[in-house]
Amino acid sequence: MCGIFAYVNYLQPKKREEIVQVLLQGLQRMEYRGYDSAGIAIDGSNDLNDVHSKVALLRKTGKVSVLEDFIKELPPNSLDMSMVLNVHCGIAHTRWATHGSPKDVNSHPQRSNSDNEFVVVHNGIITNFKEIKEYLTKKGHKFESETDTEVIAKLAQHVHDRYPGINFRQLVEIVVQQLEGAFALAFKSTKFPGQLVATRRGSPLLVGIKSAGDLRSNNIPVLFSKGRRLFSSTATHLRDASFTSENQSVLNLSQSMISLTPRCPALDSADNSTTSIKALHSSSVIEEELAIEYFVASDAAAIVEHTKQVIFLEDDDVVFVEDGTLSIHRISKHPTDGQANDVQKREVTSLNMELQEIMKGSFSTFMQKEIFEQPDSVVNTMRGRVLPNGQVVLGGITDYLPDIKRCRRLILVACGTSYHSAIACRQILEELSELPVVVELASDFLDRQTPIFRDDVCMFVSQSGETADTLMALRYCKPHGALTIGITNTVGSSICRESHCGVHINAGPEIGVASTKAYTSQIVALLMFALTLSDDRISMQSRRNHVIQALRELPEMIRRVLQLDSQVSSIADKIYKEKSLLVMGRGFNFATCLEGALKIKELSYMHCEGIMSGELKHGPLAMVDEHLKICMVICQDEVYKKSLNALQQVVARSGAPMIIADESVPLSDLAGMKQVLRVPRTVDCLQSILTVIPLQLLAFHIAEKNGFNVDRPRNLAKSVTVE
Repeated sequence: MCGIFAYVNYLQPKKREEIVQVLLQGLQRMEYRGYDSAGIAIDGSNDLNDVHSKVALLRKTGKVSVLEDFIKELPPNSLDMSMVLNVHCGIAHTRWATHGSPKDVNSHPQRSNSDNEFVVVHNGIITNFKEIKEYLTKKGHKFESETDTEVIAKLAQHVHDRYPGINFRQLVEIVVQQLEGAFALAFKSTKFPGQLVATRRGSPLLVGIKSAGDLRSNNIPVLFSKGRRLFSSTATHLRDASFTSENQSVLNLSQSMISLTPRCPALDSADNSTTSIKALHSSSVIEEELAIEYFVASDAAAIVEHTKQVIFLEDDDVVFVEDGTLSIHRISKHPTDGQANDVQKREVTSLNMELQEIMKGSFSTFMQKEIFEQPDSVVNTMRGRVLPNGQVVLGGITDYLPDIKRCRRLILVACGTSYHSAIACRQILEELSELPVVVELASDFLDRQTPIFRDDVCMFVSQSGETADTLMALRYCKPHGALTIGITNTVGSSICRESHCGVHINAGPEIGVASTKAYTSQIVALLMFALTLSDDRISMQSRRNHVIQALRELPEMIRRVLQLDSQVSSIADKIYKEKSLLVMGRGFNFATCLEGALKIKELSYMHCEGIMSGELKHGPLAMVDEHLKICMVICQDEVYKKSLNALQQVVARSGAPMIIADESVPLSDLAGMKQVLRVPRTVDCLQSILTVIPLQLLAFHIAEKNGFNVDRPRNLAKSVTVE
């Protein structure tokens, strides 16, 4: 949920002001991940002979802009912003509060003591922080915040005080072995100037590399640290025994001491230059040729303006930057890490993202931009997949299609908006695959410990590919032998890497917290998946041809729907002060009701409920009167007459609903309702894409008219990486 960012410049002279700007810019690119507070940690000495002797910790409650204003107003003699630093490490954080309310002392970076000897930024949740805090309190450490993160900084201090001879990377490895939960971490210390250590377990993290010359290698071997390996009695990961079995509140650091020599068995006799990243230089070395910069971030959006060369880290990777050299370590081999002599590598890949994709352009907000990008985003989802000859090809699942077609059932697991996209496609998946299709909320799926079998196919739908509940569901299904398929919008995400195969929806970066274009692209991707399952069925050919033709026409139809913007704004003028709204429909448009209601709740904070109109008489009809604001979705499909029955029931109770209807619905069938939004008619399984866009626009306009922040609604964040 939070965003972490770190920047190291080695022999690349930068003014302190430039370094601060890089850190703040990185946070601004990730502010959708959390915006309760923000902070940075940089070298704070104004003495050129001892520039790394102290760390300046700058934190403020509120958005990144508040922190930026605070830094601008600092007294000139406190931090010399014009000082040029050849080597420097800075870390930064934008927070979505989990432990402790939003206030300065709870903001990150968190510190080990008043001298800021160790500072850390953290994305995730430490589930055993109370036990660690109790142990450290007994050892004399004083806590100043309510966060779970502060125990990490203080534990680092405690380990260093106890084992002063170990290096920074080894110290962090000891610390993370004591932690349970999900985290991505970046550490800075006055004890190890110019060095950076970052690691992840369950939360996303990537490293960007910027060098004037070529890199020594584009494949970096992973080095393994030797040490005693035991199972913790409480941890879910294989790690050192950090708690004794007799008293789990006592840390046993002596068992966590690792060997000071990292090992990569196949490389024991290899040239050390192949085990790390550094800029190449000529035989006559000059300082400029050695210059290199590293960027560590929760999201590629924070890095793309600096470099496109990145490494996606995996769980339990530890990145160590020292003297301009980057190396990757792991504390232990997992059962999935291969044989003892196998060499694991992390590849330097190129980001497929442009800076303009994460800029607002001529739009007032990111959400508005993303709503109006949908004609293009659905084209990108289909590009190279819906072929001119009528074939639908999804390269990511081609090798697994025979297994998918033979499966016992399809299980779609998702949360929030992604869950609604699965609901939208359940019916067409059942129809074209002739398989039982189950749609599950990831959190409930895990709570129930749902039975999973070897001949099940489990699909995990997530925009970010890092949604904690969905990722945990994937990890629950995989050991049961099910085939796992990821449907994500983020290349290199955890769900992408850990699933057997998958489909990338190619919707492009989505910055607004409330998902819009990713939702419609998810529906298109799932629909293409359904089409691939029926490509060899003669009885389905007519239906398939209609759907494929409708897919080709979809972008232009979305453009026509977006022309309703001013009409939707006029409706918003009349209802933006209301306290409640009921959205109802059925069939393929039930998902539209759920998603539209969620958008209105997210952005306008108005109570809004999406219901199936078939359930109207089983309770919700009691709420209907002349005062309740209602929206109904009515289209010419298999449930058209039933939808009209629901309309009559509402009108008979003095309700006057706003109606979203396709162009083929006769006005005479709409009971004289005056507020009618007309969308183009298309094939039934795609109609929900066209009917949801007016509700996206309605949510946007209601929020704007109330003066709310459309891109960053209160209490929410874009990527839900905690359970």
